[in-house]
Amino acid sequence: MKKLIQALVALFVVSFLLIFWVDKLNSSQGYSGGNTITVYNWGGYIDPTLIDQFEEETGLTVIYETFDSNEAAMTKIQQGGTSYDVAVPSEYAIEQMVEDDLLYKIDHSKIPNLKNIDERFLDLSFDPGNQYSIPYFWGTVGIAYNPTLLGDREFNSWNDLWADDLRNQILLVDGAREVMGFGLNSLNYSLNDTNKDHLQEAKEKLEDLQPNIKGIVGDEISMLLANGEAAIGVVWSGVAADIMWENEALEYVVPEEGSNLWFDSMVIPKTAKNIDGAHQFINFMLNAEIAAQNTDWVGYSTPNKAAMELLPEETVTDERFYPSPELTAKLEVYENLGKEMLGYYNELYLQFKMHKK
Repeated sequence: MKKLIQALVALFVVSFLLIFWVDKLNSSQGYSGGNTITVYNWGGYIDPTLIDQFEEETGLTVIYETFDSNEAAMTKIQQGGTSYDVAVPSEYAIEQMVEDDLLYKIDHSKIPNLKNIDERFLDLSFDPGNQYSIPYFWGTVGIAYNPTLLGDREFNSWNDLWADDLRNQILLVDGAREVMGFGLNSLNYSLNDTNKDHLQEAKEKLEDLQPNIKGIVGDEISMLLANGEAAIGVVWSGVAADIMWENEALEYVVPEEGSNLWFDSMVIPKTAKNIDGAHQFINFMLNAEIAAQNTDWVGYSTPNKAAMELLPEETVTDERFYPSPELTAKLEVYENLGKEMLGYYNELYLQFKMHKK
C-alpha cells in the first residue's frame, strides 16, 4: 500500500510539472493571451513593418502565422491546436465558420475606425451587420498574361485559355473554388453551381486544358510570371498587381463571362485568448494611413474609403483592380455550399489535378 501511495504521489507531481511547463511554453509562444496576439493570415498579405508599428504602439507582441487556402485555415481553427486571436478568411469560409460556431461576435464599439470602410462593403450577405467580420481586402479572379510572349494577343474570354498554341504556357493558383469556378464560368454556369452534371462537365473541360497547363502553384506564381517563365496565369487581382509592378509588360483582365468577386475579412476565432488585443489589431488595420500603406504594399483593392483618398489617383481609378459597376454586376461572390458540396468540389478538383493526358 505504501508503495502504491508513493507511486500515485510521484505520478501527481510529474503530471503537475508537465501541465506547468506546457502552460509556460504556450504562454511564451503567444498561445495564452497576456501581452501577445496570434494572427493567422494569407501569405504575403500584410506589410511587415506594420506589425512592428503595432507592437510599438500597443506593447503587444504579434505571433504571425500564414495559410494558403480557406479550407486549411478552417480545419486548423476547428481543431483548436493554436489560439488564434485574429484570422483573415474569405466570405464563404466566414459563413461556414459562423454556422459551425467558430467565431466571436465583434464589439463594434471597440472598432471606431470602422467608419472608414466604404458602405458598399458592409452588411453583405455572408455576414449581415458585420457581426463576425470586418473587411480587409477585396478583388477578383482573372487572367494575367504577357503580351510580349504571346504575339500581342489578348484574352477576353475564359475559353481563350484552351487555344491549341498555348501548350505549357498557363499557371493556375492552387484553389478548388477558383479553378472549378473558371471552368464553370467558361461554360456560362454559375461558379456556385451545385448541379453535379454541370460540375462533371466543368471538370472534364478542365482536363482538356491540361496540355496548356505548366503548373498548379502557390505563392511562387508571382515570381514565375514576373520572370517570364510562363506567359499566362489564372490569379487573384492582387497577385496580378504585384506581378505587374515587377514586370510592366503584363496585363490583367476579368473575362467577359464573369468571375469571382471575393472579400477577405478579419475575424476573431473562438480560440482567441486575447480578445481585447484582437480588437486593437483590427482597429489599427482600419486606420486610414495604415490601410493605405498596407494597400500599397500588398497590391489588393482596399474597402477603406479613407485610405483611398491617400492613394495615388492612378491606383484607385485603375478599372482592372477597381472595376466598374457594369463589370462587377457580372461577378459572383463565393457562397457557402455546405460541407458535402464543398467536399464534392474538392474531390473533382483533386481528380483534375491527378489527371494525366
